[in-house]
Amino acid sequence: MAPEERTEAAALLRSFERRFLAARALRSFPWQSLEEKLRGSSDSEQLLVDILQKTVQHPICARHPPSKKYTQSFVLELIRKHEAVHTEPSDELYEALAEVLTAEEPSQCHRSYVLPSGAVVTLAESTAIVSHGTTGLVTWDAALYLAEWAIKNPAAFAHRTVLELGSGAGLTGLAICKSCHPRAYIFSDCHCRVLQQLRENVALNGFSLQPEPRADTQRPLVTVAQLDWDTATTPELAAIQPDIIIAADVLYCPEVTRSLVKVLHRLSICLKDRVPDVYVAFTMRNPDTYQLFTIELGRAEISWETVPPHNRKLFPYEEGSETAMLRLRLEHQHREAWSPSPQGLCTEAEPVSCTALHHVKS
Repeated sequence: MAPEERTEAAALLRSFERRFLAARALRSFPWQSLEEKLRGSSDSEQLLVDILQKTVQHPICARHPPSKKYTQSFVLELIRKHEAVHTEPSDELYEALAEVLTAEEPSQCHRSYVLPSGAVVTLAESTAIVSHGTTGLVTWDAALYLAEWAIKNPAAFAHRTVLELGSGAGLTGLAICKSCHPRAYIFSDCHCRVLQQLRENVALNGFSLQPEPRADTQRPLVTVAQLDWDTATTPELAAIQPDIIIAADVLYCPEVTRSLVKVLHRLSICLKDRVPDVYVAFTMRNPDTYQLFTIELGRAEISWETVPPHNRKLFPYEEGSETAMLRLRLEHQHREAWSPSPQGLCTEAEPVSCTALHHVKS
């Protein structure tokens, strides 16, 4: 194989590996590029074997497999692509399919993300977009975007106390804990089922939530906290004293957007000698929601600026998604009473209806 072909094949394998480990939608895989490679390669059988080793037979999948249905669909699609080019069946592909069909369904399905250091973040996640009345059980593109920015800017987090608002499945925080050396990391969310899954994911990635002294002082002190943005008390917020605050994909509903600004304003009142930076990453779905966020920030006298975009190379993102990030400053002088504007609140009666209405966040 020529050097150029080897480079292209390596890039193709990386793409399949990242997407399969993260259990991304099968339509997002580079199937057309694979077909072209199978037609033009003198050793297409070896290419398919390499793809199997990087996906279904990957050591990470042996420990933390995706769902059986997902793996089966992937192998069947590989078989279809192979048979579209070659008349002879592939023994390796059919053996892989037989192994999948005879395997037991795992009790949990997983998504895994390989970091530049070689460390892996593995998440047990729900297969449904909305599960138990919340969108917090899956990982959204803005969480990937913020994690990638953090990995490229580790000094922003090193030896600092980080508070994450709306941690969801935990991808961003776990990536930061494994790559950026924070002193302490506080995951937070308000939904009981999300918090349960979050604690499991923290433990799955080797972090202890126990308060006993740590043997490895290089590892952050990790906490999972229940934090309702609307009902959090002043003592509860004052006890946190973060150096940096982050949030990802929490701008999908007017009601939630106003609650976010409300808790940020209350945090600014509770701060002592800290003026933390706040980074909010989001996927641009509805310009009106973004505009509402900036308007509410202005009313709360919280300054903000757009963070320059970075190339999305590390993680497998959804095709066509537009992600961005703002940097806010919580100055001490914001001590006047403030409440969000009442216009345009979600009007559904059920507590989870706003989430259900926006379950695809579009």
